[in-house]
Amino acid sequence: MSPAPTGAAPSLGEFDVIARYFTRPARTAGLGVGDDCALIAAPPGLTLAITTDMLLEGRHFLPGADPCRLGHKALAVNLSDLAAMGADPRWFTLAIALPAADAGWLERFAAGLFALADAQRIELVGGDTTRGPLTLSITAIGTLPTGYALRRDGAAPGDDVWLSGATGEAALALAALRGEVALDEKAMAACLERLETPVPRIALGRRLRGLASAAIDVSDGLAADLGHILERSQVGAEVWLDALPRASALAACADAALVQRCMLAGGDDYELVFTAPAERREDVLAAGEAAGVPVTRIGHIVPGNALVVRDASGAAVPLAARGFDHFASGS
Repeated sequence: MSPAPTGAAPSLGEFDVIARYFTRPARTAGLGVGDDCALIAAPPGLTLAITTDMLLEGRHFLPGADPCRLGHKALAVNLSDLAAMGADPRWFTLAIALPAADAGWLERFAAGLFALADAQRIELVGGDTTRGPLTLSITAIGTLPTGYALRRDGAAPGDDVWLSGATGEAALALAALRGEVALDEKAMAACLERLETPVPRIALGRRLRGLASAAIDVSDGLAADLGHILERSQVGAEVWLDALPRASALAACADAALVQRCMLAGGDDYELVFTAPAERREDVLAAGEAAGVPVTRIGHIVPGNALVVRDASGAAVPLAARGFDHFASGS
């Protein structure tokens, strides 16, 4: 739930919040939390990859969200961007606006945040706190060998299109929360876990260096994010609807139109969609196996600039919704 004064606990000032919940000794940074700037240096032969994501209550997560899961997700969405570039996570900063400094909420938020940070060996090196509507903004910094970044502009006609994991569970959870569909307890739990605690595909991204021709993480919907690769690479793509992997909750859902919408246009999946030359198929499968992540060939790159999704008969499937847009009407 959103922080609120408890009345019993002593009040916490801005620097109390930073010192008590977000200050740790710097392990790899030259200087971490506690000064005007953090000091970091890229080791020789490595390039820095830097990304920022913001989560706003009521826009990116529901009021009353579990603070532990929220701490995880705030960092995970940034780590997913690093994964899409093939980068290894190293450091991050946190800017957080809080309606009030609630000790219980902060303890749980920090626990979720640092559990993922420790698992990925990434350290908090700075940030900011202020009072305001609950807003979380993280900047994550990673490193990767110079010249090996996975970009969006390298796809070429003839390349295969691949997807890690499966898309649609997070969107199906939101549909259930909105009353659009009824899910049984097991399916709802699985979908909520995907929505609230996504797993960034860091290990897979690392293994795709020098293998994938283009990559992006699926945050706003498969069709929309694949569309960014097509735009930057100036190519088109065909995707086979029946090839898309279906998680058990979607496979059991009787609403075919909703399932299609969730898989193609649902956001918050944080899987990787990427392209690779057709002759590297065995290498891609080996990369997925080594990373412990299933990868599925879902289409191929073609000349042109359009994304076409085809059903089992080869007919084009209308794409009524392409994905999430923060400024589009109704998003």
